[in-house]
Formats: sequence, C-alpha cells, structure tokens
Amino acid sequence: MTLPTPEAEGTDPRPLHARIAADLRDEIMSGVLVAGAKLPSTAQLKARFDASNATIQKAVQRLKDEGLAVGRAGAAVTVRESRQRTVRPALSLAPAVAGAAFPWLAGAAEGQAAARSSLLAVEEVEVSGDVAEALGLPEGAPAVRRRQLISIDGEPAELVTSYYPPDIARGTALAGAQRIRGGTPTVLTELGIPPRRSVDRVSARVATQEQYTALRLPGELPVLRTLRTVYGPDDRPIEVTVMVKAGHLYELRYEFATE
Repeated sequence: MTLPTPEAEGTDPRPLHARIAADLRDEIMSGVLVAGAKLPSTAQLKARFDASNATIQKAVQRLKDEGLAVGRAGAAVTVRESRQRTVRPALSLAPAVAGAAFPWLAGAAEGQAAARSSLLAVEEVEVSGDVAEALGLPEGAPAVRRRQLISIDGEPAELVTSYYPPDIARGTALAGAQRIRGGTPTVLTELGIPPRRSVDRVSARVATQEQYTALRLPGELPVLRTLRTVYGPDDRPIEVTVMVKAGHLYELRYEFATE
C-alpha cells in the first residue's frame, strides 16, 4: 500500500473558485472586510489568487448566493450590511419581562431587525442518542418535543427543537400547541423548577435535508449545532434543546468570569 506524501495531504482539492470564496468568506466573518466595504476589484483578486476573470466572478457569485455580499454585474460588490449576527446563549435562560420579546430573540436581532418564532409542531416522541442521554432517559423513552423556526427580518435563522421529560411537560403549556409567552423559562419557573444551569455542546456539521430546506441554505456550508441541557434546582435535566443555524451567518458569544 502506498501512503500519501505530506505534500499530497497538504493540498486543497476544492475547485479554485471555492477556495477563493472560502478565503474571502473568512475575511468577511472575521471583520477584515467590514459591512459596507467593497470587495477587492476583479483585477486585484486575479493578481492575488492567480485566477482567471471567470473564476473570480464565480467565487464572488458564491458569496452573493450566501448572502454575504451584494452587487450587480459591472458595479462594485460590497459586504452586505448586518448580515452576520452574534448570539449570546446566556440570554436563553432569562424569562421575558411581561410584554417584551424573549431576551435571546431580542439579542439575536440586536435591536436592528424583527425576530419571531413560528411553532412547527408539538408532539410526544421517542428519544434516542445524545438527546436521550442528556435527558437521562433510556433509549426509546417518551418525551414532549416542541419544534420552532426562528426568523429574523423574514429570513429563516434557526431550527429549535426542545425536549421535556413527560412528567414535567404533560398537562402544561409545554405540551400545548401554542406559542409560549415569555418562552419556556417562564413556564418552568412557574412550575417551581426554574432553570439554574445550562451546558452547551456545540459542533459544526453538514446540514441534513430538513435543515438545508428549512434554513434555505445556499450550498455545502456547515451548520452550527448546539445541544443544550438545562438543569433545575436539584440538578435534574428539565429541558434539552437542539439548535441549528447557518454556520456562515452566526457566531456564538460566551463570556466567562474568573474568580
């Protein structure tokens, strides 16, 4: 058997236009190219990447398709305003103030956009895999599942699927087929089991068919999957949520204090 050489292992097999788009995408997401800034000209990109005019145009078109850049043929292409958003997971545990938007939704919109949640389904299902493990339930055990689609300015932003132990959720608003004012932390608090601690497991994955369609993803881009386990006062798991969002449009911001 012939092993690959280090040189072969270090090559990028993607088409050149995809590699160019990847480098520019990283610069946009890292703030090197800020919102409203012009992308380098075609001539500059041709010289930088040693690529043809057609290849550069194909790379730029990919960024347009992803919603990271905007512009028309023959005109300057710019980084789209307010496209990348920062999500602060710590806000998710806070109940909403009466009449106010759910805190993490308001945070995701950053006061500049309209965020809303659409309830897709509420049902009792059998859980398995990491969800069952996080809930502390055996494989195939029942749980109440709530599925929602979060939209910002009318665009799908995140698929949210939450699971609850049946002895907690049955007969409560958690099992009802209506949106919950103030979010589930409000209901859990009213039930006497307020959220006390949350543990996130975040991974980048290739989108499933459902995720690809629901989030209207533009291509083979990863999604960010967060598996969140929420614990009550006795450190019992009271909620497990799987949140999936487009990896090229969002970042998660965690803040830690040292004692």
